[in-house]
Amino acid sequence: MAYPQSLRYLSGFGNEHESEALEGALPVGRFSPQRVAYGLYAEQFSSTAFTAPRHRNRRTWLYRIRPSVLQGRYRPVERGLIRTAQGEHPAVPPDVFRWDAFPVPQTPQDFIDGWITMATNGDVRVQQGMAVHLFCANRNMDARYFCDADGELLIVPQQGALMIYTEMGILQVGPGEIAVIPRGIKFRIDLPEGRARGYLCENYGAVLELPERGPVGANGFANDRDFQYPVAWYEERDEPVTLTTKFAGQLYSADLDHSPLDVVAWVGNSAPYKYDLARFNVINSVSYDHPDPSIFTVLTSSSDTPGMANIDFVIFPPRWMVAEETFRPPWFHRNIMSECMGLIHGVYDAKPTGFEPGGLSLHNSMSAHGPEAEVFEKASTEDLEPRRQDNTLAFMFESRYVLAPTEFALSCSQRQSDYEQCWSGLTKQFRSPVAPHGS
Repeated sequence: MAYPQSLRYLSGFGNEHESEALEGALPVGRFSPQRVAYGLYAEQFSSTAFTAPRHRNRRTWLYRIRPSVLQGRYRPVERGLIRTAQGEHPAVPPDVFRWDAFPVPQTPQDFIDGWITMATNGDVRVQQGMAVHLFCANRNMDARYFCDADGELLIVPQQGALMIYTEMGILQVGPGEIAVIPRGIKFRIDLPEGRARGYLCENYGAVLELPERGPVGANGFANDRDFQYPVAWYEERDEPVTLTTKFAGQLYSADLDHSPLDVVAWVGNSAPYKYDLARFNVINSVSYDHPDPSIFTVLTSSSDTPGMANIDFVIFPPRWMVAEETFRPPWFHRNIMSECMGLIHGVYDAKPTGFEPGGLSLHNSMSAHGPEAEVFEKASTEDLEPRRQDNTLAFMFESRYVLAPTEFALSCSQRQSDYEQCWSGLTKQFRSPVAPHGS
């Protein structure tokens, strides 16, 4: 299949964009005229409640060849290793967890077949929490389309590019970039390189948005202008296809006699988008101490408690390390938030061994973690000259809710059963100036 050599995008996070693939397809002055140009149907897509405050309201008007109601009845299909938070979870020990990368299998599987759910929290039915998935794929979706009615999808490729065909247009995303697909948007994914692997965060709660900058002021972190939205593109495909929808944790398929990606024009602020993580403007210490990882937040999904996110998407990109008289790696800590971490490429400074690209770690609420013995020793004794932290791109899905590993994640061969041993080399270094108590 021939793929676009270059794609055009619309810039600006959360802006009300407008785009048309045919001149005059987009109505002027009203969203739902009595008759739409070219015989198109007007259809509103809302990813927030109608009455959400204006600054949080997300909706887009679609002008399409056929309305979305034209499809067959759904039938249940096998969900493989996909799992969803339903409000009840197995007992979760307060241990730390880490998994090796999963290999891309030899048997054919597309982006949806290749989902592996590793952990979930919250409850999809009450729209709070999230799920952490991996994906491993080696074939295009072809005549299969997908819709996640349960949550917003944050896609983090780790190996191989993705060509994401959506109702609003096309996104091409590779390692070092992310894509976000709103809840309920239909899409299919091709693999230009024949295979791909990566991470998925399925957001059941409030839509992802840019975090406030606070005292940082007008500049820094992720800039609105660097988020890219697709230009209108449509697929006029009049042949049998299948739409698979994830709803309340189950998978269902329906038959269509046409492609659901037949939107000729659109206007609104709820649409798929992509972001190049290299454009993130890192704010870091230039004096002393290691700041909290919140300074690396790219996107956030709020909860009902201010300051405690449903989800924070945090990255650890290349950056300068200049803090003086400071233990520079992440310090030992226990956190009220649960931290699920992945590695796109390179080495994570606190875990130079055992944490490989494509791997995953999970440190739940109040589970102690931090640098291993070798890192601690080096960071405690090295000369603190300015140093460039290169060859690294790690990230974290952080949540206020405990993440419960799935039964598969707990029992699979990729789980590192001896993960906690990476701290076994930490020895007692205390030297008291007086005799020990009781001696």
